[in-house]
Amino acid sequence: MSLKCGIVGLPNVGKSTLFNCLSSAKAQAANFPFCTIEPNVGVITVPDERLTKLAELVHPGRIVPATCEIVDIAGLVKGASKGEGLGNKFLGNIRETDAIIHVLRCFDDDNITHVDGTIDPIRDKEIIDTELQLKDLETVEARINKQQKVAAAGNKDAKIEMNVLEAYKEVLEQGKNARIVSFDSKEEQQAAHNLFLLTAKPVLYVCNVDESAAKDGNDYSRRIEELAKEEGAEVLVIAAKTEEDIASFESYEDKQLFLDELGLEESGVNRLIKKAYSLLNLETFITAGEMEVKAWTYHKGWKAPQCAGVIHTDFEKGFIRAEVIKYDDYIHYGSEAAVREAGKMGIEGKDYVVQDGDIMHFRFNV
Repeated sequence: MSLKCGIVGLPNVGKSTLFNCLSSAKAQAANFPFCTIEPNVGVITVPDERLTKLAELVHPGRIVPATCEIVDIAGLVKGASKGEGLGNKFLGNIRETDAIIHVLRCFDDDNITHVDGTIDPIRDKEIIDTELQLKDLETVEARINKQQKVAAAGNKDAKIEMNVLEAYKEVLEQGKNARIVSFDSKEEQQAAHNLFLLTAKPVLYVCNVDESAAKDGNDYSRRIEELAKEEGAEVLVIAAKTEEDIASFESYEDKQLFLDELGLEESGVNRLIKKAYSLLNLETFITAGEMEVKAWTYHKGWKAPQCAGVIHTDFEKGFIRAEVIKYDDYIHYGSEAAVREAGKMGIEGKDYVVQDGDIMHFRFNV
């Protein structure tokens, strides 16, 4: 399931440092703008403690975690929507992603230059937002010009799309992001999706702070949190430079010791990966056996046959039923056999909506 989160932000806010911590792919991190020109793509594993606990009971040959893709996109600058810097290329790279991780500099450091000379994450957010909004407005206006005559002639689909376009145009002209607009009908929702607007993508604001603010944030990050509430977006506070230090430790014990010293229960990178996974509207079901304990990725809200198809298309075509064990029941009883004996295994049909963490076995016949 090739869904991507794109990391965006102004130059020198810590995007590439963060990307290096997230992925084994190494982006160049340097103290000058545009050090990232081609987008770096990293496939990252999604931390999931459930797999480890199941493996302790099942003793499989291997553990296979879920993955998602993170794309490090070069720093945008003011005027990108008009082609400034490498604007059109950057915006095209963002359009190819499914969600946005917007990194904002929330730390002071005279040794790291800011493209605008001063530290102001609110201004930085607005610069990126404005460039994306202007590009979206250009897209919307071009589409309106194309669809007006078709809608006026009575075409039903064109009328639906015009309603969507006009709603977006009104919001974008107010300097707001398209994601704050919602549509009730499935037809309007599909028309909105087909526009692939940049500011309609789900977003996570990442406040890059210094080590002293890694746990509780600072005044910069709190200002971003207030703004994010207005558009229903989430905020994550992370110290990218500290995460780089954490990543340098080879043993799990050393990493945990360092986290304990900082008063953190979990690394920011782990929290960010989980947030990115959720931002993409993804969840995990699990298969557990002697060969492997494996996490499988599916879209939240999918039913059992669709999830079966993630393993193999034949599983979906010939779906008969799904045998489902809730994770907590598996841990409590200690084995699949014990769960069966306790009557806790669910036998589910085609309408069953799979839940995150379900341990599943599919019965099929092709």
